[in-house]
Amino acid sequence: MVLDAVPAWPAIGSIAGGAGAIGLAWAIRRHRGRPGVDWFLGVFAAQTVWCLSYGIGLLVADPTLRAVLEASTWLGILWTGIAFLGFALEYTGRSDVVRSRLFAGVVGFGVLSTLILATNPLHGAFWTGFRVDPVFGVATVSYAFGPWAYLVVAVETVLVASAVFLLVDTLLSYGPLYRRESAAVAMSSLPPGFALVAWILELGPVPQLQLAPILFVPHVLLDAYAFNRAEMFDRHPTTSRAAERTAIDDLADPIVALSLDRRVVRLNPAAESLLGVGAEQARDRPFDAFLDVAIDVESGDADGGDNEITVGVGPRRRTFAVSTAALTDPEGTHVGYTVVFSDVTERERRRQQLEVLNRILRHNLRNDAGVVAGYGDLLVERLEDPELVRMADAIDRRAGALAALGEKAGTVETLLSDGDPTTVDVRELVSDVVDDARERAGEDAVTLAVEGTDAEWVASLRADALQAIVANAVENAVVHHDGQGTERADGGTWVRVTLRREDRGDAAEFVLVVDDDGPGIPDHEVRAVESGRETALEHGSGLGLWVIEWAAGALGADVEYATREPRGTRVTARVPLINDEAGADD
Repeated sequence: MVLDAVPAWPAIGSIAGGAGAIGLAWAIRRHRGRPGVDWFLGVFAAQTVWCLSYGIGLLVADPTLRAVLEASTWLGILWTGIAFLGFALEYTGRSDVVRSRLFAGVVGFGVLSTLILATNPLHGAFWTGFRVDPVFGVATVSYAFGPWAYLVVAVETVLVASAVFLLVDTLLSYGPLYRRESAAVAMSSLPPGFALVAWILELGPVPQLQLAPILFVPHVLLDAYAFNRAEMFDRHPTTSRAAERTAIDDLADPIVALSLDRRVVRLNPAAESLLGVGAEQARDRPFDAFLDVAIDVESGDADGGDNEITVGVGPRRRTFAVSTAALTDPEGTHVGYTVVFSDVTERERRRQQLEVLNRILRHNLRNDAGVVAGYGDLLVERLEDPELVRMADAIDRRAGALAALGEKAGTVETLLSDGDPTTVDVRELVSDVVDDARERAGEDAVTLAVEGTDAEWVASLRADALQAIVANAVENAVVHHDGQGTERADGGTWVRVTLRREDRGDAAEFVLVVDDDGPGIPDHEVRAVESGRETALEHGSGLGLWVIEWAAGALGADVEYATREPRGTRVTARVPLINDEAGADD
């Protein structure tokens, strides 16, 4: 026969299967502590005992030693199925079942079977009529299987089938994420499993030869593929199941579950909106492909402790506080990370407001108060001095500036509160603000143009916020005009306020435009407002721009600053209408 050309090939194949199991156990030892690894090491230990005992036994002719090695083979058969089920349960995120009474009963069956195997000469529950029956040049044996042998193989088959079912269920439940790992490990158990059943049923031309240890060679190759190529213990189903238990889909905050190698395992609908990608498209991709958020691999905490990012969500930009925590299975084993994004946009807005107000109070008020106090001292010392009138005038102007600044700070405080919208006639409100400005700057200084006299001007919004936008935009233009304008023949102050309503299908908005021909707003002040970070207020318009920004936030409005030609500034505020009500024209 062709098989006779290779001496003792059954023994060589069996020993090769055991050696492969030892090699795989050595390869995955570094993953100890991760879900399923310790049980898989137990599988390899049992397989090693099974394969080496049978392979070496095929080279031993002494009946007594051969019987001992055959009993050792049965020991490997017995515990391989138990360990494999333990692996499948823990690897697929069901480690709570491993601690259950049901699994304890499975282990108890293994212990009982071990005792029966050790005492087989007394009762023959595993086999009787043991004899050496050589074939293919090796010491195969023949014996009559006892009832417990059939029971062990039946239980072994059920346990392995259950483990395969769990792995296949994982494959179907989680799609491509664990497909290669689960499929390879599930398939690897089939060749030796079928061979074991065929042997116990004495099927085939050589019933005394057990082929299962030899067929552990392809088993080892498939497992090696799962370990090395598919990174089995870096991305495992336990991560997904642990994430499911947190019910992340029901939370409003964006949450992303990551595997240990920081690839996306799962994300809730809020996170889909944040990342701008669907869950299926994001799965198994590196997290840093979407957001630059550093993760501490050792502790599972975000680097630096206080981590915030600002990203675009739809048409607006939002600020999120990022917190990262270790994701653990029921045993407490670290299996991945959860990254939670808490929307702190409003908190950040308030921080900006406090930052600016603190700077204003420390810098502007302190300096102005110092000037007032200094001139007051001089007046006392030089009461008869001819410059008394000039100093008194300076005191008056500085005191007025302080009063105006305090009034503006009061406006900011009002905007900070959560005011409720009221029914407002927008055209009338803007007209009143413009009239107040004319009283201070002159009739020719400020003009108002309302486009579309038949439009609906009554709407529900925060009147204080809209008034703050108009008043501060006009005030900045008036106060900081340098008398070098181009719109008037005398170069005097010129400010034009334009109001119109724009309807776009179901959406509508008020558009307020304030034009002036002054020297323009310093670029650094506009950049400070647009970036959300306050800088030194070298220009008096600084606080006014922040008031406009915060008032726009209270209205949900957008504000833009542009340069006019040949000189001047254009401030455009777009105020969306929400639940607006029709009103009669004046």
